[in-house]
Amino acid sequence: MNHHQIKELYKTIFESYDKPSLQKHIEKIIEMDSFLPYSSTFFCITNTQDLTFEYISKNYASCTGLDPNELKNKGMRHLWSRIHPDDVEAWLKALNNLMEYTMGEISESKRQDANYTWNFRFKIANGDYVNIVQNTTPLVFDASGKPIIGLAHYTVLHPDIKMEITASAKLLNDNKEYETVYFNNFSQKLLDEGISNRERDVIRLLVLNNTSKEISDKLNISPHTVDTHRRNILKKLNISSTGELVGMLKVNQHWL
Repeated sequence: MNHHQIKELYKTIFESYDKPSLQKHIEKIIEMDSFLPYSSTFFCITNTQDLTFEYISKNYASCTGLDPNELKNKGMRHLWSRIHPDDVEAWLKALNNLMEYTMGEISESKRQDANYTWNFRFKIANGDYVNIVQNTTPLVFDASGKPIIGLAHYTVLHPDIKMEITASAKLLNDNKEYETVYFNNFSQKLLDEGISNRERDVIRLLVLNNTSKEISDKLNISPHTVDTHRRNILKKLNISSTGELVGMLKVNQHWL
C-alpha cells in the first residue's frame, strides 16, 4: 500500500489535538532493555501522533535481521512498507475499529487500564514473511482521552502458522486481571463483506477516473445502477467517499 495513503488513513484513526510530554517511566522502560535477554520478541515505544518510534529495543535486529536505526529514522512508514500487501486493509480496519471501540465504549478513566492486540505478516531481512502479534498498552493520552504514546510488544511467529487478522481489547478488572472486552476477526469480516464481481468492474473503472455515465456505457448498465454499486461498495468497506475509495484501491492493486 502506498505510504502516503496509509499515513492518511492511519492519521485519521489516531488524530489528536495536542502533544503532551512523555512520562518519566518511559525512560525506565528504555533503560531496562540493556538487561533483557535476546528472545523472539522485541518492543517499541510508539508515537501514533508523529508516526515515529520513540525507542526500538535491541531484539528488533535479532528477530528480523533488519537495522533498527533505519526503522527509527524512517518511522512508521518503513514499518508499513514491510507489512504483507494482503494484510494492510484488514490491519487498518482493525486499528480503526479498536479506536472507535475505545472512544465509544471505554470510559476515559479506564483507558489507562486497556491493552490491545492485533496481528499481521511482516517481511524480514531475508525476504520471508513472518507472523507478528502486536500487543500495545497505552502510556500517554491526548486532551480528548485518545491514546497516542504506547508500549508495543511484538512477538515473531513462524510463517507456516496460518493466522487470520484479528484484534482484541482487554481491560483490567477489580482483581487486576485482564478481561477481554472486544474481539473481532477481520479476515472473516472481509470475506463476509466481500465485493461482488460487478462491483469489482465498477472499481476498476473508477480507478481509471471514469464517471458514472462512462461506467454505465462500458458495462451496459444504467447510471443509477452504477451509483447503487458505488454506495454499496462504500458501505461494505466502511469508507465515506468515492475519492477515499479510489485512493485506497489504487494502492491495493490485489483487489482489482
